[in-house]
Amino acid sequence: MTAEAVAPVTAPVARPSKTALLVAYATLYVVWGSTYLAIRIGVQSWTPFMLSSVRFAIAGVGLYAVLRARGVPAPSWKAWGASAIAGCLMLCMGNGTVCWAEQWVPSGETALILSAGPLWMVLLPWLARRAPAPRPVVIGGIVVGLAGVAVLIGGAGVHLGGAGPAGDRALLIGRLALCGASLSWVVGSLLSRTMPLPSSTALATAMQMVAASPILFLAAAARGDFAHFRFASVTAGGWAALAYLIVFGSLAGFGSYVYLLKHEGPARASTNAFVNPLIAVALGAALGGEPVGPRTFAAAGLIVAAVAGVIWGTSKT
Repeated sequence: MTAEAVAPVTAPVARPSKTALLVAYATLYVVWGSTYLAIRIGVQSWTPFMLSSVRFAIAGVGLYAVLRARGVPAPSWKAWGASAIAGCLMLCMGNGTVCWAEQWVPSGETALILSAGPLWMVLLPWLARRAPAPRPVVIGGIVVGLAGVAVLIGGAGVHLGGAGPAGDRALLIGRLALCGASLSWVVGSLLSRTMPLPSSTALATAMQMVAASPILFLAAAARGDFAHFRFASVTAGGWAALAYLIVFGSLAGFGSYVYLLKHEGPARASTNAFVNPLIAVALGAALGGEPVGPRTFAAAGLIVAAVAGVIWGTSKT
């Protein structure tokens, strides 16, 4: 799960070049898929909520300052309130939980569990009676996808929190927390469509990051992180992970997603939902030493096929 909320995007105004589209797709697939490994590296020296808080503070304040300097009007207090709600659901309960869970859950598994987001995006409005019943192919995709998530959650696995019953319990709790994070992200995304957020997508995103940062800071304080955390203890890898998440995760990846939404439409832009997990699993295995066994391959096949079916089954184009 990446950490950027997206407001509704208007229709395209001009057809971009094939090169520009290729660069945008490559950035979206590789960058967003690689942020899971960056988070895993980051939480080895940062506390989870401190990593998220600092990341969103720098990215959000920086982006907000640039936009205001370029003449974007100041948002209303009502818009700030809406941003705080959306930011709490998506960036705090969503991304913050991801950082917390990756203390135990490998980055590849994390990406696979979170890739079920499009399933919740279809299922929740239907259950709330705010959308018509999905087509049979979509319902089948949801069932298959949830089965894939169940394979990941219920199976034994190699975790990062040590061997033994305590480590197994932490791994299970982390996996379940990721399901909650995915649900929270989807609820926030759905609610943001009717909230009085700024019409500027970039401004709305910056405001949500600015609003989420102090909430995550308070969460870190409530966990007692400041009693033992020292900036001097952050390794070079930890600083590099933070910089990567700010520049490439929060700015480049998000920018590419918005660009593709505008010029290619939601169906094609949403293909990142089943490409990112494959990138994350590959990078986790190649660079993070994360083992990939038959259970991971089985779950990946089920989830990727399900999300692809749901995205294409709900596309009108």
